[in-house]
Amino acid sequence: KPTFYGMLATEELGEVLTVPEPFHQPGADEVASARANPGLARALDLYRLNLRSEATREWAFTVRNLDDAPLLAAAELARQAEVFDRAINTAIRTVSVHNYRLRYLAPFRDMFGAHARAHDLEEAWLLGLARQESRFIVNAKSSAGAQGLMQLMPATARWVAGKAGLADFRPARVIEPEINITLGARYLKMVLNDLGHPVLASAAYNAGPGRARRWRDVKPLEGAIYAETIPFNETRDYVKSVMANTVYYAALLGAAHQSLKARLGTIPARAAGDRFNEELP
Repeated sequence: KPTFYGMLATEELGEVLTVPEPFHQPGADEVASARANPGLARALDLYRLNLRSEATREWAFTVRNLDDAPLLAAAELARQAEVFDRAINTAIRTVSVHNYRLRYLAPFRDMFGAHARAHDLEEAWLLGLARQESRFIVNAKSSAGAQGLMQLMPATARWVAGKAGLADFRPARVIEPEINITLGARYLKMVLNDLGHPVLASAAYNAGPGRARRWRDVKPLEGAIYAETIPFNETRDYVKSVMANTVYYAALLGAAHQSLKARLGTIPARAAGDRFNEELP
């Protein structure tokens, strides 16, 4: 099953986790039918007017009772309109007929791939983190003030821009995809270098490096146990989702298979005298 513990259970049973195929690709007539749906049309008009809350409510109300094929047609319509969060959130509602390329969209692929290579990061992980952060909404802004595809806090964006030597950086540019991915990938690499493990780095990206370190135990822990014992609900769910996303993106990108359990690995013990890297925001 496409859940964190469902994936681990599948692996414990000795099965290799694969992306369900074949993908149902909606035909032009199915997408045309979705486009003619008054509720979906209203929602897309509202998105074009930047009335995102109203648009999302209209979209969610319209798709609530759709069967699998119409759901995927609606998801494809949203993808074509570049309303990527609705494409993903609609595609994940299917029960029997699926399209994991819609569930795990990879917009801005050239940018993510280039910055993953530039910073020696796994592209699937970078995409999995961005999917969880923003659902690829370019101008996403959290209640805490994080912005863009990689949901960067203003202070973090300024700090990383300074480290990267981006002389032309201005706070208003943080939502530009190229700038946002540049800074997000660089910061993720800094955190990974500091903490040494993608599970810890994922936790740190959401809650800060100091907390990710302090949440370690006095003994080594399986990655799944570390994730489950994170005391913040948001970060606990975030880490599990990012790591699960990474497995699916790796499969869709054609990367060599690595199980979720292997990716979670073992989290080293908290050592006496550990010093937190106070330089990282």
